[in-house]
Amino acid sequence: MTDLLTDPESVRPTRAGSTVEFRGLRRAFGTTTALDGLDLEVRPGELLALLGPSGCGKTTALRTVAGFERPDTGEVLVDGEDITRVPAHRREAGMVFQSYSLFPHMTAIDNVAFGLRMNGTGKAARRARAAELLELVGLANHAARFPRQLSGGQQQRIALARALALRPRVLLLDEPLSALDAQVRLTLREEIRRLQQQLGITTLFVTHDQEEALSMADRVAVMRAGRLEQCAPPAELYERPATAFVANFVGVMSRIPARPGADGTTVGAFGRTLPVHGTLPGPVGTDGGSGEVDVLVRPEAIGVTADGDGTSQIVGATFLGATTRLTVRLAGGAEVMADVATHSTAGLPVGAKVTLTLPDRPVLVDRHSWGNGGRSGG
Repeated sequence: MTDLLTDPESVRPTRAGSTVEFRGLRRAFGTTTALDGLDLEVRPGELLALLGPSGCGKTTALRTVAGFERPDTGEVLVDGEDITRVPAHRREAGMVFQSYSLFPHMTAIDNVAFGLRMNGTGKAARRARAAELLELVGLANHAARFPRQLSGGQQQRIALARALALRPRVLLLDEPLSALDAQVRLTLREEIRRLQQQLGITTLFVTHDQEEALSMADRVAVMRAGRLEQCAPPAELYERPATAFVANFVGVMSRIPARPGADGTTVGAFGRTLPVHGTLPGPVGTDGGSGEVDVLVRPEAIGVTADGDGTSQIVGATFLGATTRLTVRLAGGAEVMADVATHSTAGLPVGAKVTLTLPDRPVLVDRHSWGNGGRSGG
């Protein structure tokens, strides 16, 4: 397959990226609330991923931009223009679906040219544009093939080319990679990202796959129950999650029992006093009177040192390649996960006594959720 960047003229931007705004969007389906006052702005030319569990409202938000759903209240604006009640075919939005949605009786080039034919573009012009886009996605040699003669990844490239044919103001991707196998997904997400950056087209990408969102997006908007939990660049979202939900949904977290400080701005854990990121959950003591909270820490941020006099013990180890995930039982019976470099685990066998340490930086705190012998999760 040809590289998407081999022909600079083919990937030149056709217009400046557009701004997309959601203002107070609410949408209910019977007793189910899909969007609950969503406020979000997508910047010109950026790829923003809408990430969240099933039913969080991310696809409904995408469909309101496409014009396939109309909010009960609120507005959708593109470049400051209210398009909430503009018919879908006049919104200049290109959409790529999970299921490809190609016409089985049409060849690849005819599928790409379909929208151009519908808007009255002459045959020669639409064939030239479709051929250009097939070259762009690396399928120029497959123009005469039918969808049944193409692999899943190739069909999705055709769907992407079709969405770009009309030079849309906004590109909408609704879990376009979820039906593909792992290796094809990896390749295609890299190609989509490179193509989007070269075209400079504002793109909304819906996914429930954390790795996909973090690797592709300029910013990631995490949604929960129709609301926005946090919108931030991938590194910030991972390293400084704003809420416990974001922390647990994006990556893996270890929960470490801690004691809140009297001033409400610090917690004590592993013999250290650490500043709190955000605010302490309250009221303290709702866990049955223990007065404990949980510190949420990425496994790779926990230091593990062999210590014959340590109060913690390694009870499990999982090989992950360059790293090994250790399960460590604390003195109180709780278990936490810590990731260490595999080459340094020779002195850290299962059964070894260890001391755990935390980095000297603000920590996210959540309500205490441990029972006797409880275990952290991601």
